[in-house]
Amino acid sequence: MDPREGVIVVVDANRNKENMEALEWALKHVVRPGDAIVVLGVLYDLAGKHINNSCFPLNMGITISGIWERLEFSLSGHGEVRPRQLGQEIQRKRDQYQICIQPFYRQCRKNQVKLEIKLAAGYCPAKITVDEAQNNSNTRWIVLDSHLKKHKDYIYEHVGCSLVIMKSKDLATLMSLKAPPPPPPPPPRNSNSPPSWQPLSWRIGFPRPFDLSEVEDMTNGFSDESLIEDLDNVRIYLGILQETPVILKSFLENDERYWSTLMILIRIRHRNIMNLVGYCCNGASRFILTDYACFGSVEANLIARKLSWKARWHIALEIGGSLRYLHEECDDGPIAHLSLSSSHIVFSHSFSPMLCNFVTAKWVKDHQSLAEWPYLEEDVRDYGIFLVELITGKSARLFSDEAQSLVEWAVPLLKEESSLRQVVDPRLRNITDDCWAVHHMAQAALLCLNNSSSISTITQVLALLRGHQLAIFKC
Repeated sequence: MDPREGVIVVVDANRNKENMEALEWALKHVVRPGDAIVVLGVLYDLAGKHINNSCFPLNMGITISGIWERLEFSLSGHGEVRPRQLGQEIQRKRDQYQICIQPFYRQCRKNQVKLEIKLAAGYCPAKITVDEAQNNSNTRWIVLDSHLKKHKDYIYEHVGCSLVIMKSKDLATLMSLKAPPPPPPPPPRNSNSPPSWQPLSWRIGFPRPFDLSEVEDMTNGFSDESLIEDLDNVRIYLGILQETPVILKSFLENDERYWSTLMILIRIRHRNIMNLVGYCCNGASRFILTDYACFGSVEANLIARKLSWKARWHIALEIGGSLRYLHEECDDGPIAHLSLSSSHIVFSHSFSPMLCNFVTAKWVKDHQSLAEWPYLEEDVRDYGIFLVELITGKSARLFSDEAQSLVEWAVPLLKEESSLRQVVDPRLRNITDDCWAVHHMAQAALLCLNNSSSISTITQVLALLRGHQLAIFKC
């Protein structure tokens, strides 16, 4: 069995035009280097009839430019589609997939992702998807074409991984991972195996509940050496679990922030969010465990390092994507972060920016009306301040001018092209080659920080950040 963790993308092969939005979403949001991804195209009827393929072989393997394609046929159809007619349809679909998949194959090969294409004719989409997931115990995500959404409940009940249902391009609904099975026993203390730096939250069996004894073991009995910070009645420890660093936040027994934070973290999972590893609620003990960021905060790196303009633009884009996920793509309703800043964005071991600190976050389901809920606008404004931090290389929290804030100083200068050089990070004053990145970040920041009564959505801001000028006129 392939040891790689798997992602299954299920598409409706009956559609006349092959649409790979589900595959594109998966590669962008959940597939990581070294993963294996299966694109399962389901051809479940032809000309309005169920397919009978009794004269076809069960499996017929061919390759498409290095991509393994497997054609599977059901022997239990009930229609009267002729074998020749089915063969022509299969060949047509094969040609379509060959054209559609090629750009994704190159992207996968670059990231060492194994890409496999399967066309299944005559199967129920729900059952063939469940079979595919059950045949690979490492399956972590299933991404379902919007045209197959009616099968989501059956699939969700029969698999042990997270399920995503596409709504439109870049917009999807997440059905979170169900309670995991009991974890395997920990490795012996004298194990000589090297540590794994894959985030714990993405490994099989996580997130999960922990006993207090496990938490004590991770932190060496809550030793002073393990304590990172003690602030506002929340103690933060650095622990070791399965030879991998992990952050543990300790709350007081009656601190309502523990439950509000936990109820949010168990509902979200995103590659640019510091995801949940587990939790402990034992007697008076309250702990939340998340992944550990190896390379510090964006704030610290902005001060100490000369991050390029392209790097800053990519950071802005990825954090904006995580904010859009919280606002628009969560299955149970929008979530507002409410403390977005460069000090609450950290770099993972792969130097990906990760949004953290959900202690102040709020879930819209806890409130009566979205129309009366101003918190999403607060997030958009905070994102604008974060963009100003990236442009200036300065921390809004540590800005030294007592007469005015960072935003009050920077925004008037951002409005005029002629004064833009006065506000950009002086370590990167030569912006000739990357002026597009600076310009897009400046325009997006101004959109977030405008004083009009109507605040733009994060999707509108991201469109402008990418350089879509029409976004200006839609707001």
